Amino acid sequence: MREELIVSGRMNPHIDPQLQIWEWHIPAYLFLGGLAAGILFFASYFFIKGKSEEYPTAVKLAPIITPVLIGLGLLFLLLDLKHKLYFWRLYTAFKIESPMSWGAWTLMAIMPLSGIWAALNIKSLFPKWDWKFDIVKDAIKVLEEYKTPIAWAMMILSVILGIYTGILLSAFNARPLWNTSILGPLFLVSGMSTGAAAIIILSKSKAERHTFARIDLLLIAIELFLIVHMFMGFRASSQVQIDASAMFLGGQFTAPFWVFVVGLGLVIPAVLEIMEMRNKKIPYMVAPALVLFGGLLFRFIMAYAGQMSRWLY
Repeated sequence: MREELIVSGRMNPHIDPQLQIWEWHIPAYLFLGGLAAGILFFASYFFIKGKSEEYPTAVKLAPIITPVLIGLGLLFLLLDLKHKLYFWRLYTAFKIESPMSWGAWTLMAIMPLSGIWAALNIKSLFPKWDWKFDIVKDAIKVLEEYKTPIAWAMMILSVILGIYTGILLSAFNARPLWNTSILGPLFLVSGMSTGAAAIIILSKSKAERHTFARIDLLLIAIELFLIVHMFMGFRASSQVQIDASAMFLGGQFTAPFWVFVVGLGLVIPAVLEIMEMRNKKIPYMVAPALVLFGGLLFRFIMAYAGQMSRWLY
C-alpha cells in the first residue's frame, strides 16, 4: 500500500474556505467615507447654485459633522493597518493607476477642506460662537473670500471620494464579486443617498426635507438599476462570477441582501418618502434612517461576501 503526503497551504486557518483580511474596520470606513462624500457634495453644489438660504441644513449644518465622519473613518483605517507607523509612506508618491493612492491623497485634501467649510458656516448657525483667537478670526475672514473656489474643490473631491470607495474593491481582480466596473458608480450613488438621508434627518424645514426626499428617490432608483445590472453582468460573465453571484441568488447572503439591503434599505424607504411627500402621517425620520441602515449593511455584506468569492475552489 502506497501512502502519499499532500502538503497544501489551503489547510491553514483563514485560508480555506475564505480569507478575511478585512474585518469590520473597512466596511465601516467605506460607509463613513461615502456618507461624508454625499453630504459635502450637496453642500458645495447648492452653495454654488446660490441656494444656501433655501437649504441651510444641506449647505451649513450637515457639513459640520463631516470632519468627524472622515476622522473616524481614518481611525478605522489606521486600526486595520498591520504596520501602523508606516502609513505616511502612502504620501511619498502618487500612482495614477492605484485606487489606494487616489484615496489617500483625496482624503488628505478633503479632510482640511471639510473642516474649513464647517468653520466658515458655524458662526451663522451659532451666532454666539467665539473663536477666541484673533489669528483664527483673521483666517476665517480671508477664507470667506475664497468660499466659491473651496466649494468647487470640495464638490470635485467628494465625487472622487465617493466613487473611490467602490473602485478600491473593484480593483481586486482576485475577488470575482468585487471585480466589476459597476461597483464604483454604485458606491457613489449609495453614498449620495446616505448623504441625502442624513440631511433629511437633520433638517427642520419641511420644504427642504421634501426636496431631498425627491433627490433620494432618484438616487434609490439609480441604485436599484445598478444593482440589477451588476447581477446581470455576473450571470453573463465567467463561471467564477456566476458562482460569486450565487451567494446572493439562493446562497447565504440572499436573505440579508435582498430583504434588508434592497427591501428594508431601499424599496421601503422609497415608498415611505412618497407617502410622506403626499402629506401622509409618516414619521419623517423613519425612511432616511432605513436608508442609512441599508447603506451600512450593504458595505458590510459586499466586504465580507467579496472575501469569500475566489478563483480556486
